[in-house]
Amino acid sequence: MLEDTSFAIHPGQNQAMENGSYRDVGTVKSIQKRDGGLTFICDEADIHLQFYRSDIVRVVMNQRDIPDLESTPAVVAALESVNVGIEETDSRVLLTTNRLVVSVSKQPFRLSVLTPDGQVIVSEGDRGIGFKENGEVICYKKMEPEDRFYGFGEKSGFLDKRGETYTMWNTDVYAPHNPETDPLYQSIPYFMALRNGRAYGIYFDNPSKTTFDMKTEQEVYSFKGDSGKLDYYVFAGEGPKDVIEQYTHITGRMPLPPKWAIGYHQSRYSYESEEEVRALANTFKEKGIPLDVIYLDIHYMDEYRVFTFDKDRFPNPKKLVQDLREEGIRVVPIVDPGVKKDPEYPAYQEGVRNDHFCKYLEGDIYFGDVWPGTSAFPDFTDERTQEWWGNWHQFYTELGIEGIWNDMNEPAVFNETKTMDTSVIHKNDGDPKTHRQLHNLYGLLMGKATYEGMERNLNGKRPFLLTRAGFAGVQRYASVWTGDNRSFWEHLQMSLPMCMNLGLSGVAFTGPDVGGFAHDTNGELLTRWTQVGAFTPYFRNHSAIGTLYQEPWQFGEEYEAIMKRYIELRYEWLPQLYSLFHEAHTKGLPIMRPLMLEYPRDAKTYAIHDQFMIGDNTLIAPIMQPEVTDRAVYFPEGEWIDYFSGKVYEGGTTHLVHAELDTLPLFIKRGTLIAQSPIRTKTEQKELELHVYAHTKGSYNTSVYDDDGETTNYYSGEAMKLNLSIQCKDHQIAISYRNDNEMEWPLPYKKCSFILHGLVDDQQVWVNGERQSGVWTEQGLKVEVTI
Repeated sequence: MLEDTSFAIHPGQNQAMENGSYRDVGTVKSIQKRDGGLTFICDEADIHLQFYRSDIVRVVMNQRDIPDLESTPAVVAALESVNVGIEETDSRVLLTTNRLVVSVSKQPFRLSVLTPDGQVIVSEGDRGIGFKENGEVICYKKMEPEDRFYGFGEKSGFLDKRGETYTMWNTDVYAPHNPETDPLYQSIPYFMALRNGRAYGIYFDNPSKTTFDMKTEQEVYSFKGDSGKLDYYVFAGEGPKDVIEQYTHITGRMPLPPKWAIGYHQSRYSYESEEEVRALANTFKEKGIPLDVIYLDIHYMDEYRVFTFDKDRFPNPKKLVQDLREEGIRVVPIVDPGVKKDPEYPAYQEGVRNDHFCKYLEGDIYFGDVWPGTSAFPDFTDERTQEWWGNWHQFYTELGIEGIWNDMNEPAVFNETKTMDTSVIHKNDGDPKTHRQLHNLYGLLMGKATYEGMERNLNGKRPFLLTRAGFAGVQRYASVWTGDNRSFWEHLQMSLPMCMNLGLSGVAFTGPDVGGFAHDTNGELLTRWTQVGAFTPYFRNHSAIGTLYQEPWQFGEEYEAIMKRYIELRYEWLPQLYSLFHEAHTKGLPIMRPLMLEYPRDAKTYAIHDQFMIGDNTLIAPIMQPEVTDRAVYFPEGEWIDYFSGKVYEGGTTHLVHAELDTLPLFIKRGTLIAQSPIRTKTEQKELELHVYAHTKGSYNTSVYDDDGETTNYYSGEAMKLNLSIQCKDHQIAISYRNDNEMEWPLPYKKCSFILHGLVDDQQVWVNGERQSGVWTEQGLKVEVTI
């Protein structure tokens, strides 16, 4: 027994001694100007303050060292020249910009961020910044009674995260997800706080295991890292949309996806042969159900070797890809990071010969067990390895493949820890660090290598990338799905706040596996989930090996007809959705939004997790329980029109809404506009319809964006941005529009139609200063214009 040996007096048996006690940075002894900021020399550590913009301040501390100002690959923003006023007294230093004030108390060092008029945004109390001898760094902040917390990336549970503790450590979690399952696959150490309508944000730029504690104490919250430095950014707000813009300014915004990537996707683990894939595509075609993507899971490979096809199962992958492409369907294969240990396998040979795999300090390659068996793992912290990995994707692009699915990239390993040995040393571009210090970057950097490699190989076409694991900034390369969920009603319910908080964390292109991945779904659950999926940014039906197949026709004609209608509806809404993707690309704003994002001063929206908005004017309140046809719906201010029935609901209150199985409760705010196109089975768009929901008061401004949907030419301005304004009065609706077509991009449509719903009898319609008579249809007055 160990207790009978000297182990009984091992120092580690004393937990307090092992971890050490918290040490505050102490009193400010001197202040130095450095790198465009100020360094505060304190008793126990130095702290550096930098202004990235007038509304963003960075705080950096290294234990007992001069603060290292290198950032992780998550940060892409450059320092701007900021006019900072500095005022110092014996007890305090004030740093002032036109957007915020940073107040530093000297005895001890305590930091507060305020508005220019003195309103406290975030502050510290008895405890501020500190560390422990074991390498842990920690920061405490005051928590006000009114504070609500959102973001934190991919986390289960309700929308508001107050009262929760979250760990950031990318983890393969196949076991059933529930509200306390933590951590999951994505680690985004960022949150937004909302207090009485005003918001601020904090991003903790540390890729080791980090913890956010909004639970242990009532008046204080904290965030800490197991290793590395304390390096965080404060975003001063003032509204929640401002915070998202500030955070994505630092970590980047998503590129525009190819249009086909926002259509309907069908997947299974696995469609195991070319014959099965062709039969699947033919069934969609025969049934007239729109489809843009079919996925190939791990069974397409030769003994799970990446960059291979099994020649028996898929004898001619190039012809398969080409034939499906002619039908408007793309093929997206899965690519994992594990490279099979096989001396006759070219990818493994190259990785060994050119030193691309993760190693121990002593020089031995790290091997872990994953799908191919014993495997090596590329060291994506090395730019040379990123380029090598990206170039290997020519194997796929030469077949005509334009999208890749990255899985198992936490990285997942079949062992007790579920991941790579934390003592592995990463090259880190000349600054070697352990996997313990860099773990959460692995998925992000694999995504970077994959995306950039595909981009190089596609010669001007946009790649699509789906990833399971990631870190802050993952939105620059990939869409994110919420991992191995299950076919339970509770998982449908849980997917809404998960996707909304990912959106608030900068990841706009997100969604769950529709129908649930594991377990067996049923017709009613799949139908209700498909209704929701039609409006989540990423729309994929995916199911696990050994479970019931869950394509739209698997549960009978009644369910199939409803699901077909909602998949078609996705395609009708593509102009609206694509315009919102453009807003995510330019501003960082999510497509799928919690109500509090649009109505931050309405306290009733702060905890609503079972409704969401698409953009700023569409409200969706899905049915997420079996055999339920009525539910309570909260409507924010204004008047809201039922999309299907035309019934009007008064805002600022809750209504009971009836919705049979074939109906998704879907509402448009009166006085606003949505962009649509007629039903079609592919993402190619030939017509544009602008649906105006008439009101007798108010104004609304929006824009509709379009481009070729396939190339990167939009970066040089080959696009259309139709700026629209609506003025509603008792007797008149005045619509104005202007086409900002910078490069004379050839529109696939020269005309568009305004369709006005709910006009009162004597309301006149004016477009760009001219009165319109139009033509009356079942939907309303139709007015055609040239754009």
